[in-house]
Amino acid sequence: MIVVRSPLRISLGGGGTDLPSYYQDHGGFLVAAAIDKYVYITLHQTFGEELIVKYSKLERVKAIHDVEHPIVREALKHVKITAPHLEIASMADIPAGTGLGSSGSFTTALLKALHTLKKNLIHPRELAEEACHIELNLLQEPIGKQDQYIAAFGGITCFKFNADHGVEAWPLSIDQETLYNLEDNLLLFFTGYSRSASNILREQDQKTRSSDSEMIDNLHFVKELGLKSQAALESGDLHQFADLMNVHWQHKKKRSGNMSNSKIDEWYELACANGALGGKVIGAGGGGFLMFYTEEKMRLRHVLREAGLTEVRFRFDFSGTQVIAQ
Repeated sequence: MIVVRSPLRISLGGGGTDLPSYYQDHGGFLVAAAIDKYVYITLHQTFGEELIVKYSKLERVKAIHDVEHPIVREALKHVKITAPHLEIASMADIPAGTGLGSSGSFTTALLKALHTLKKNLIHPRELAEEACHIELNLLQEPIGKQDQYIAAFGGITCFKFNADHGVEAWPLSIDQETLYNLEDNLLLFFTGYSRSASNILREQDQKTRSSDSEMIDNLHFVKELGLKSQAALESGDLHQFADLMNVHWQHKKKRSGNMSNSKIDEWYELACANGALGGKVIGAGGGGFLMFYTEEKMRLRHVLREAGLTEVRFRFDFSGTQVIAQ
């Protein structure tokens, strides 16, 4: 049995500029961090001549083209798996549709498992690009490249998305004390809402492709916030980073009417009144997780728990997508 895990992620600045509709004309930049919450793929060769695929439903099919799960089907074809003597199962620490990049983590984990089965060595960059090819090119999802790349690389990483579709990646130059303070003072709270990132991102994608000046100006500004966030973190100025989170969230909400709702706005204001120095919704918006930076953790935890939110504690992951059993 092969077991692979791939980390979920949080965005620290510049999110949204990783969509091809934006970066192929203007270039994109963001900072992302992998966290110790994972998507797991187990892969097991079986005696029966069938493919068994287990996720939120169970599939038993005789041929790859009969697999309903689009990512699983395309990954099997991409890695050129032929014999149908295979059982694939997925599990996750956090539900899908909550803004932590689970689809990208699922795809990188699955590809890593299939390449391991075939004894193929694969570099994180190649793994990320194959995952992007499946999700963006083959399945035509209106999403960006952030999730696949940070899942493959791990760590706290800066990504530059070039017009030729190439991606440059390098680790954030952050000192140990700032890293520990950032890790300790970032809190994640689940709103209770799940949603499809594709549905929200499709609006951004369509407006960008049609050269909507308001959307493009918004993304220009967010890219600059990403660069400023990088500078703040690398200089150890976490208060400045928290301020930038607030500015980012206010501009992010302008990209779509579905980005927030009255309940999210209420929780956000409650947090800011009880010790949060900055915050935003992680991912495409419309639900999922609220992330706050605070130096009054006990106070903020108490108030948001009383308001009905569930905290998910985390640490950063520096391993990326990896085989944990074979």
